[in-house]
Amino acid sequence: MNATTAILLLIMLLGILGRSNVIAAAAAILLLLQFTNLQRLYPLLERRALEAGLIFLVVSVLVPFASGRVSARDLLSSFISLPGIIAVASGIIATHMNCQGLELLQRFPQMMIGMVLGSIIGVAFFGGIPVGPLMAGGIAALLVNLLGWLR
Repeated sequence: MNATTAILLLIMLLGILGRSNVIAAAAAILLLLQFTNLQRLYPLLERRALEAGLIFLVVSVLVPFASGRVSARDLLSSFISLPGIIAVASGIIATHMNCQGLELLQRFPQMMIGMVLGSIIGVAFFGGIPVGPLMAGGIAALLVNLLGWLR
């Protein structure tokens, strides 16, 4: 077993232990590609998999609009009520932080192991919910930037 396989197995195990099906499944898919000699797909996945995943995520979020469960009145209240304005601001901040997290993970992919481990600790000891590496990366990017600013 080479180091790459061991790392992917470790990530998959950490994903399982941390109850993050997304991380476990992603590592399993990469292991499957590795064992079937389909590594030539790695560049395509690196360029397009995040985009494809985000499309499915946005589709999931937009289903209540498409199904009519969110009315025009509900939409309007998100712009004129204090909770609605807070929700819009939170969405802006979260997406900006996720972008920063993605950039950090692209520069330092080895941080993923720490984020998965942190997610496991958060789930096991603090009742957290593992929502994915981008938000953890966004928080890490914020903390790394703050640390750099404080130096």
